[in-house]
Amino acid sequence: MIPTGRVRELMDGLAVPGIALGVVHGDASEVAGFGVTSLANPLPVDEDTLFQIGSITKTFTATAAMRLVEAGELALDEPVRTYLPDLRMADEAVTYGVTMRHLLSHTGGWAGDHFASIGRGDDALARMVSTLDRLEQLTPLGQVWSYNNAGFYIAGRVIEVVAGRPFEDALRELVLEPLGLERSFFFADEVITHRFVVGHDRSGAVLRPWSIGRPAAAAGGLITSVHELLRYARAQWEPDGFLSDASIAELRRPHAGIGGLPGDAVGLGWYLSAREGRVLLRHTGGTNGQMSLLVVAPNDRFALAVLSNQDNGMALASALQTEVLRAELGIEPPADHVVELPEDELREYEGAYESQTQVVTLALSDGALVLESVGKGGFPEPDSPPRPGPPPSRLVFTGRDAVVAVDSPLQGARAEFLREPDGDIAWLRYGGRLHRPTRRPSRTPEPAERRPR
Repeated sequence: MIPTGRVRELMDGLAVPGIALGVVHGDASEVAGFGVTSLANPLPVDEDTLFQIGSITKTFTATAAMRLVEAGELALDEPVRTYLPDLRMADEAVTYGVTMRHLLSHTGGWAGDHFASIGRGDDALARMVSTLDRLEQLTPLGQVWSYNNAGFYIAGRVIEVVAGRPFEDALRELVLEPLGLERSFFFADEVITHRFVVGHDRSGAVLRPWSIGRPAAAAGGLITSVHELLRYARAQWEPDGFLSDASIAELRRPHAGIGGLPGDAVGLGWYLSAREGRVLLRHTGGTNGQMSLLVVAPNDRFALAVLSNQDNGMALASALQTEVLRAELGIEPPADHVVELPEDELREYEGAYESQTQVVTLALSDGALVLESVGKGGFPEPDSPPRPGPPPSRLVFTGRDAVVAVDSPLQGARAEFLREPDGDIAWLRYGGRLHRPTRRPSRTPEPAERRPR
């Protein structure tokens, strides 16, 4: 089940120090660790080694919310101010209109990558939420999907208010304990008595700080092992009364399209993909040098979990996903229909596009559009310096305003351009985030014909 040779080849090629990998398919399962926990203080990675799973935590947060919905204590479509009467956002209509459904489906519309030094007390999440009125409202509420960490800060705060206890305690009671996840944690002082990994940048340097901060717990703070993450995955097809069929269906109902491939959408917490008649549940995670992936095919009783401790870990996880889905489920990677554009049309897309956390530059080179991303720093602490970025990648067009990267380690990464009503480019959506053009490209006439290759 685990392609050991391919794992080692990818680790060597991408210079990833350590990973833990697990596959479940029906009654069969296999879990293994590879490499070391740290280049500075190495220990072997095993199946119980603890990793930060980053934003996979969001699926746990959404699950906790549905448990409260089932208990009659929370409503997905009730204004959040019902639970947080002091909530303030930059846009007054959003302040009064935002719901848990918006938060859990990333459709709030404000700039979502907000990190601040708030502290570690039980009031950390409340204090963080009180700072969110400074975030720019980029798109109208509920109209555009854009990845939003800050929305999950609010969702976590709602959960702790409704549950009457700090978020971490509420999640433990609502999700971790019922599923028997006894070695899943939020705090470094819980982790330190176990074997755990540290993150690395692409140069191999150990990244500090290790923690991403308590206010981000609901968005990406869970720390667990590949063994326990697969136990959580099994609950997606064997809930055993943990969640009702109605709640499971709600979590997996498409709420917004996310671009990329036909059938790709966001549910509540989970991302959904339609592949060869199957629905795959998926989420990735990225913290300070720790990258993770969880893919679940509930109808096949299948799950894949990949945890890694270097910034190239997402490229490794993506490659292993292709290998394992092909071997276990017969799912081939989607075949993109490449569209060739002449240089005069490609020039419309050239320029710099900026989000809260990075600047993406698109430039023509040898007849191809080339993407380069440069981080602005600010994660996990506001004064954290930017880390080395990936090398540039050529892009190919797969449809009107849709592109995919073709060079490692960004190979397979997708992006799309969103337009104003007048046809001008309003946003580049890359990595799920909206990037505003710092110089607005001029519109070119629609070509009479685009030539498939």
